[in-house]
Amino acid sequence: MQHVWVFLAGALLCNCVPHLASGLQGFSFPTPFARPRGVGNSPPLVNVVWGFANLAIGLLIAAHHASMPDIGVDAATGLAGGLAMGLYLSCHFGKVQRNRGPD
Repeated sequence: MQHVWVFLAGALLCNCVPHLASGLQGFSFPTPFARPRGVGNSPPLVNVVWGFANLAIGLLIAAHHASMPDIGVDAATGLAGGLAMGLYLSCHFGKVQRNRGPD
């Protein structure tokens, strides 16, 4: 069960990156709070808050569930979570951007 938590931590840490990057640059970006959910854009402030929430929760989960003697396995599991989320997000938002067309 520990590996599931560390995988989730990796996914949350990966997910914080595009939201924080977009929000801190003042760009809108899709969030779960947009309409339609995950497709419509949310304002930069919402992205910063959402990205920070992902960062904080991911770090809390990692700090609580990562085992220092087994850090190799935990690190690999966390990286797998990050990779899984990254692959999903790149496919999802790539499709959103293609369907959106030129602004």
